[in-house]
Amino acid sequence: MGLALGVRHVQGLFLLPITLDRGWSRETFALAMAVQNLVWGLAQPFTGMVADRWGAGKVVAGGLALYALGLVGMALASTPVTFVLCVGVCIGVAQSGTAFGAIYGALSRLVPPERRGWALGMAGAVGGLGQFVLVPAVQGLIAGWGWHATLLLLALALAAALPLAAALREPARADGAATPSPGAPEGQPLRAALREAFAHRGFWLLNLGFLACGFQLAFIANHLPAYLLDRGLAPTHAVGALATIALANVAGTYACGLLGAKHRRKHLLAAVYLARTGTMALFLLLPVSPASLYLFSAAMGLTWLGTVPLTNGLVAQVFGVRYLTTLFGFVFLGHQIGSFLGVWLGGVVFEATRSYDLVWLAAMALGLVSAALHAPIDDREIVRPRPLGAMA
Repeated sequence: MGLALGVRHVQGLFLLPITLDRGWSRETFALAMAVQNLVWGLAQPFTGMVADRWGAGKVVAGGLALYALGLVGMALASTPVTFVLCVGVCIGVAQSGTAFGAIYGALSRLVPPERRGWALGMAGAVGGLGQFVLVPAVQGLIAGWGWHATLLLLALALAAALPLAAALREPARADGAATPSPGAPEGQPLRAALREAFAHRGFWLLNLGFLACGFQLAFIANHLPAYLLDRGLAPTHAVGALATIALANVAGTYACGLLGAKHRRKHLLAAVYLARTGTMALFLLLPVSPASLYLFSAAMGLTWLGTVPLTNGLVAQVFGVRYLTTLFGFVFLGHQIGSFLGVWLGGVVFEATRSYDLVWLAAMALGLVSAALHAPIDDREIVRPRPLGAMA
């Protein structure tokens, strides 16, 4: 997960090299990244169903192979259409099998409930380390070897990670499916679980709230380097900002995982969105300088991916872990719709106004709305009648 998230985190570093070399607009690059985020979200429920049925290891292995193939296509694509297909569709599907959904779902089933918050926080921290390490490494490779060779090396690294997927081996039931943790609704079919979740108001509030997270993170990760260069800062500061976000994210995600085990997750999520909104507001109000940039990056990093273990934990808390990967996949779809809008509108608004200001304002407004949406969520565990066989 660290490698997969790390590669995703550095995609913004390729915006200027690729668009300048190919003669494309920023909107073209932004469209490919937007499609990637949307495809990731649309594919996540289905890869979640596969992971819940046959285990996360197979899903992760397939995702890594597809990710490597997509990066090769990204390096070789010579037209906007092929670029969107490789970066948007291929890598989008790949990310649904290598990131949060599959990994967090497997961990939630493998560890007891009292250790779940720690496990999710630790997994998120490892993902943050991957992001931190790859930012300076990728920038150095782009500067020394060019963006084509850098993408091919990243593809090779993902292919080399394929054997690690075997570590996500879950105990199998007699029917070949992954075994749910104790207390999961063993007899509940998937269709009933989906009906139950879709009828729960909190499920949709969580989905809508997660949209703000996707909008904010995708916009910043993909457009911050170009924004900083437009404001007169050196490329090294753009790299330093992404690296600072990634490093602070290690501590922030781990802390959110631990706090989620002790406090109500919906309140923590509201606090995270408010903190992000305040951080962005201060960044826009202060003059852009290396000092203000690194303060912004550190504060943003502390809240960067902390929403993911909290949201995943809230879904598990209310609905159980039997179909957690599938249900989180549907919630994550809201996140990725936001990601699509954040990346795409960033390019569209910039091409129309030569400024990102309107997108920053939209990101802050969504943060306030998301914080308010979490307040009425009913986070009580659903109590289901026990099967007759279990009562005998």
